[in-house]
Amino acid sequence: MARLRDPDTGCPWDIEQTFASIAPYTLEEAHEVIDAIARADWPALEGELGDLLLQVVYHAQMAAEAGHFDLDGVIRAIADKMVARHPHVFGNESRDKSAAQQVADWEAIKATERKARAAGGVLDDVALALPALTRAVKLQKRAARVGFDWPDTTQVLTKVQEEARELVEAQASGDAAHTAEEFGDLLFVMANLARHLDIDPEAALRAANAKFIRRFAAIEAALAADGRRPEDSTLAEMDALWEAAKRAGG
Repeated sequence: MARLRDPDTGCPWDIEQTFASIAPYTLEEAHEVIDAIARADWPALEGELGDLLLQVVYHAQMAAEAGHFDLDGVIRAIADKMVARHPHVFGNESRDKSAAQQVADWEAIKATERKARAAGGVLDDVALALPALTRAVKLQKRAARVGFDWPDTTQVLTKVQEEARELVEAQASGDAAHTAEEFGDLLFVMANLARHLDIDPEAALRAANAKFIRRFAAIEAALAADGRRPEDSTLAEMDALWEAAKRAGG
């Protein structure tokens, strides 16, 4: 990477890059790692992990050039963090506790670290670039730690119904901006419901996407057997084929 970024002998494209210009590639590579895992494609995962590692090296090289830090510092920092956050492994604390208790301890240590950094508000360091559903859950978890949370799922379900009614009312008003706002509110409370049900909303939506693809592929296959494509069919026919795929367990 140092060779690629060399001002005199490096690659013109690599030389021009900045943290901001590379950041979208970093996010894309992380998603491709997740995709390879979801497909259980281990050869692909090997390659995708390499691509993601390249992103770490790229950012570290740019940071070293600017005098901020270098790759050694990145590695030392994460090693030190893992040691500090696992006193039951690297320290004197007992390992005789549940995984749930260890998660709680992990969060307590993180909270102490945030205080040491003099972080401002409770929500200040929840990353902006996270997928919106994941960020919503993290924001809600952080608020829940200081007591800002519904005590049980029943109240969350009531809020879901309230937000759904408000979305219908906003849509009927014809106010596009208000409708979008209420739609966002409904998504946010659905993320909260997922948290209360101990469901990862991103994973649940990915599963729903995969199910949609399977069932729509079944529609295409059924129509292709008759020499047709979806655009040659009707909504009623495709809906019937969808239900057939559903009954078949697709």
